[in-house]
Amino acid sequence: MTGNDNRLINGALKLHIAACVLFIFAPILGSFVFSLNSDRFPSLPLGQFSTEWYRLIWEDPFVWAGFFNTVIVGLIVAVIATVLGFGGAYTDFRYNFFGKNVYLALALLPPTIPVVIMGLAMLAFLSRVNLSGSAISIIIAHGVMCSPFAMAIIRLRLSQMDPDLEAASWNLGGNEWATLRHVILPFTKPAILAALFITMAVSFDEFAVAWFVSGLNETLPVKILGFLQGQVSPRINAIGSLAFLSSITLIILAQMLLRNSTKDRS
Repeated sequence: MTGNDNRLINGALKLHIAACVLFIFAPILGSFVFSLNSDRFPSLPLGQFSTEWYRLIWEDPFVWAGFFNTVIVGLIVAVIATVLGFGGAYTDFRYNFFGKNVYLALALLPPTIPVVIMGLAMLAFLSRVNLSGSAISIIIAHGVMCSPFAMAIIRLRLSQMDPDLEAASWNLGGNEWATLRHVILPFTKPAILAALFITMAVSFDEFAVAWFVSGLNETLPVKILGFLQGQVSPRINAIGSLAFLSSITLIILAQMLLRNSTKDRS
């Protein structure tokens, strides 16, 4: 293959990637542009530049209520999911036992279940134990959904650890708990923080399951659906833009942590 062929292939790949990125982010970019448009209805040509819709959501108590519910739920879910994910990842890394493949399949199953099925199942279960319609129900449902993400991130970090580190700790007199505290946790700290950010982002954006189980404790995505019912509100573009910026910030922070940990290891 000649140099010209390589340049042609590289150019085609870059063009393909650019087209994919544009396809994914064009609706989000359009929403951001229309959120700064003075016209009530999204249309071209654009009207005057305006931050009116951001002012309206800033003064809307219903938006703030949904935002606070989302943040509180997201923080609690992030901690619970990361703790469960760490436990699952360390169990997979440290122990061999009968039925381990089944254990891993079940632990990583929730993200593969359609969200409508998951929402109905969680609603049925939580209603049976009298927890449906409360903030706790959202935390439980999101914790189940987010734990596999934390488990996968932390397990990947554990796979990069030199097994001699544990052996060295034991040879120096450290027991299993001391090794976990002084060797495993410091090594996996970047992945643990990344898991916290990513699970919070997943909880922050999740709509379908929260809609089934939230009741009156609506998160921000569920509030957005309420704004859409029976009207076209430009506030949706402003809320969506801020929600996207919040989520992408968490994802970028997580990616930076994981990348820096890989560089430190190399």
